[in-house]
This record gives sequence, structure tokens and C-alpha cells, in this order.
Amino acid sequence: MSASTGSALGRVRGAAPGTAPTRCTGVILAGGGATRYGGLPKGLERVAAERIIDRVAAALGTVTDELLLIANDPAATAWLPHVRVAADVRAGEGALGGLHAALSHAGGNILLVAWDMPFVSPALLGALRARGEQHSADAVLPESDGSRRGVEPLCAWYSSRCLTAVAAALDAGDRRVIAFHDAVRTVRLAIDEVRSFGDPARLFANVNTPAELAWAEEVALEPTAVRHD
Repeated sequence: MSASTGSALGRVRGAAPGTAPTRCTGVILAGGGATRYGGLPKGLERVAAERIIDRVAAALGTVTDELLLIANDPAATAWLPHVRVAADVRAGEGALGGLHAALSHAGGNILLVAWDMPFVSPALLGALRARGEQHSADAVLPESDGSRRGVEPLCAWYSSRCLTAVAAALDAGDRRVIAFHDAVRTVRLAIDEVRSFGDPARLFANVNTPAELAWAEEVALEPTAVRHD
């Protein structure tokens, strides 16, 4: 465990004296039809000889109390044999529907990561969880200069309180993954703080095409690559 990871874990577990730490489920979101990847399960591809889904599970497992895999593929029960698998509650609702399923099945606070992000770090995830629990936020999202939204909603911490707002957005026909943000207390992890955990372009890189997989493989072999452990 790196020093930064240990620090993040300390913040997560450093609840106020006499209070019990809030449980948090690490959610691996295996959603989408992978149309740019020929419909194949892209999270099962390997980066540096390790499946991307295993890299995500390892990062989440370091800073959460349990894992949950949200997937609609009937084969998903074999992907991570010791991890609970659940499907969308509201089918066909995109990434926001996946977040709705995650909150519904977890029954509490979650750290959510898309299953195609090979370089997300446990130190960053721990910081997101700590910020949410210490500031009574409803959602904590890292800023990203590579996202058109300015934040990364598929690498974020969400309180169970978000479920009602997410459901309301879906009921209104708004499937944007940030559609509910105005209805909850959202906190951003500033980009300068995000950079303290690594290059955001690597931290939040996802694999949507074979070309991006080849790029990720090259990055993983570089001495400066962001570690996932």
C-alpha cells in the first residue's frame, strides 16, 4: 500500500470519536452495449496481463466494505465469482439507470466506478469517500478537464439520499447521468487535488475501442503510469 493510499484510508476510517464509520459499497458498473467495442465485454480485456474488471475491483476493494457488480449480461455471475451481481432495476435507462440500480441494490452509500477504467487509484477513491462522509454531501465527483461535463460521474461517491432524485430524473425522461445534480448537495474534488493522485487523463481513461485498449497497454508499461494499487 502506498503512502497516499494509506493516508486516504486513514481519512475514510477516521470517523469522529465515538461514532461508527458509515458503510460504503464499492460498485463496479458494467453497463452499456459496448457498441464501439463490437458488443464485446470490454471490462474483461486485459491491461498489463490483468483484466480491467479485476483492476477496478482491486482499487475499490481497498477502500470500501463490500463489492457489488451491476451488470445485465447473464454471464456476469462468472466474472467475479465472490462478488454479488445485480441487474438494472429500470432496463434501458443508460448510465443513470445503472446508478439507480447501484443505489437500489446497495441500500446505502456507494463508490461507483465504470468497469472499463483500468487506472483509477484507491487513493483517489478513498479521498472521494472521505470527502462525502466528512462533509455530509450527497455526491462527490472529481473534476476532470478531459470530460465535457467537467466532472467524472462514473468515478464518484454517492449517498443513498441520491436514489430519490435519480428516480425522479428518470421519471421525467432525463437520462443524463448528471440530471439529478441540482436536486442534491454535490461536492467537487478540485482538479488540483485530483492531480495529486496522478494525471487525470490516465486516472479517468476508459477503454471503449481496441485502439484505446492498445493505448492503455502502452501506458501501463510506462514507468510514469498511474498505479492502480
